[in-house]
Amino acid sequence: MIKIGVTSCFMYPDPNRAVFGHKTLNYLEQDMGRFLSRKGVMPILIPDLPHVELEEFLEEMDGFVFQGGADVSPKSYNEEMIENGRWPGDYHRDQYELKIMDWAFKRGKPILAICRGFQLANVYFGGTLYQDLTLQTNTPIQHRNAELYDRIFHEVHCPDESWLKAIYGKKSFTVNTVHHQGLKDLGRDLVVDAYCPEDNLVEAFHFKNSEKKFLMALQWHPEFSHTLKDLVVDPDPIYHHFLKRFI
Repeated sequence: MIKIGVTSCFMYPDPNRAVFGHKTLNYLEQDMGRFLSRKGVMPILIPDLPHVELEEFLEEMDGFVFQGGADVSPKSYNEEMIENGRWPGDYHRDQYELKIMDWAFKRGKPILAICRGFQLANVYFGGTLYQDLTLQTNTPIQHRNAELYDRIFHEVHCPDESWLKAIYGKKSFTVNTVHHQGLKDLGRDLVVDAYCPEDNLVEAFHFKNSEKKFLMALQWHPEFSHTLKDLVVDPDPIYHHFLKRFI
């Protein structure tokens, strides 16, 4: 059985919450759990554990997925918050996940980073982010709509050297889009695999020496693709490309 460690989303204490109101919750979004679960593949949620216990837990994992969720905090890439701190992000989760990413990457464990995970991986390699695309870029398209959520989409283009072009056999396709933050400065040793042609925002990348240390990252949500069905690219080739590292 292949064991895929999935980093947790956090829900912090809220006395107004009827269930576990005074407790912190670690959770896995359901579409992600279903997307990752395949015959012979078991996704396992990684709790927020003290350092020694966490390392013992991580040792049992074959690979890692970093899922979406709250914004990455500007503190994590040494920038001041804009708009009077309107988008503070989740610094605690950043530190929890960066610790896991560092552990996994240094040991050559395969990594798939999705949406927030994509942004966090860029920060791990020294890159920076736009805290809000609408305010900080001139993008002519909508990358996030709170009401429509996973029902909006746009096209991405792939450079010739892209692994996405290789597995899909084409240079462009359509993906969903559920993010208001985005990649600003690309991190060191990262190779762009897809970008949005309408505003040139990077939408996918990988670590340059993927034979030794495999990390691929996507700004979109492959696990949400079922919402739009044939309007977006089939996500399975991406996951199979990741799983090939274990076969």
